[in-house]
Amino acid sequence: MKKYSRILIIVNLILLLGYFNWSVYHKEQTLNNGQLILLQLAPVDPRSLMQGDYMRLNYKEVSSDLIDRQTAAPRGYAILQTDSNQVGRLIRLQSALTPLNSNEIAIKYKTVNYRIFLGAESFFFQEGQDTLYQQAVYGGLKVDHEGQSLLVGLYDEDFRQIQSE
Repeated sequence: MKKYSRILIIVNLILLLGYFNWSVYHKEQTLNNGQLILLQLAPVDPRSLMQGDYMRLNYKEVSSDLIDRQTAAPRGYAILQTDSNQVGRLIRLQSALTPLNSNEIAIKYKTVNYRIFLGAESFFFQEGQDTLYQQAVYGGLKVDHEGQSLLVGLYDEDFRQIQSE
């Protein structure tokens, strides 16, 4: 019986490590091949006593008049159009990835307590860098063809990524 327990533990460990590596690979592919989209940020408080310096991201687009939080599906896709500066503007919510028109991008969303989340809701930065990131106007997300998004940085009003010293 002891032999089967060890085999079961080893098999579970291999499966867990395999899933973890697949997840990392998928995120790397999104970073390398995903389309950059900038979402305008709404004002937030950039300080947490428990977690250090970070900015809770609140995207202006999820506060849009197009969204009826009462009737939005618990999960779905936020469909955005981008302008020449890659700034996204919400045009609709839909339950499936398709249909998409040209120059539209789908980002997975979920709702919790009538609030819509697009995935990356926090940006952590080095202690003492809060004044640098207070000028952030946009959150930069890389989005893959399945609607998965990863936060890649914060951007200023001139669409340049803010870099710490």
